[in-house]
This record gives sequence, C-alpha cells and structure tokens, in this order.
Amino acid sequence: MTKTSTPDMAAMLKDIMGAFPVDTSAMDASFKTSATLNEKLSGVALSAVEKSTEISSKWTKDTVAKLSDMAKAKSEPADYAKAMTDFATAYSEAASEHMAAFAEVAKKVQMDTVELMMAAGKDLSEEAQTAMTKVTGEVQAAAKKATTK
Repeated sequence: MTKTSTPDMAAMLKDIMGAFPVDTSAMDASFKTSATLNEKLSGVALSAVEKSTEISSKWTKDTVAKLSDMAKAKSEPADYAKAMTDFATAYSEAASEHMAAFAEVAKKVQMDTVELMMAAGKDLSEEAQTAMTKVTGEVQAAAKKATTK
C-alpha cells in the first residue's frame, strides 16, 4: 500500500499570504486624515452655531427693548399707532440686518467647508498614490521572488 498525503491547505495559504505582506500604514494615515478632517469640519459647524446663537440672542434683546418702548403708556391714542408703526419699521430693519448676518455665517461655513474638502481631497489623493506606488513595488518584488525560486 502506498500512502498518499493530502496537501496541507493551511500551510499553502500561509505561504501565499506571506508572499504578499499587508502594510496597514496607508490605512492608518487615511484614518488619521479622516479624523483630522472631521475635527476641522466639527470646528466649522460649532463656530457657526456659536455665531448664529449670538445673532439670535442680539435680535431677541433688540426686539424686547423695542417692545418695552411700545408698551409704555401714551397720553394720546394716536401715539399708540405711532409706537406700533415705529416698532414695525424698526423690527423690519432689524430683521434684514440679522438675516444678512445669518447669511454671512452661512457663506463663511460654505467657504471653509469647500476649502477643507479640497485640502482633504488633495491629501487623500497623495496618500493613495504613495500607497499604490509602495504596493506596486512590493508586488513586483514578491512576483520576482516567486519566479526566481
């Protein structure tokens, strides 16, 4: 009787995987770039929230101050109509000013976001190119090593 041995698949797989080592440094760099981008985008968003809150608070304070002027007792009935008209005029002017301030915040957020995304795209492109160059070299070296055996 002849004894036939079955090939050890685990050993073969280990040899194959050893011929193509995996370098995780590219993944680490990509993760760090992504985390940094998220931190910067969060900073932009939080800054916008802070500025928007300041605008809203100022608008509210201005409105309450104008309402207190309007609520004061008047000596003539026509003065009430004038006070309401003055309040409406002042409120509409304040509304356009505050809406313009909100628009400036939105514009800054948009510009900062585009700037960050373009910088991140450039960084990721450079990282991918570096990783692919490195992998190509490693694969060529592994293939050369495998063919010379």
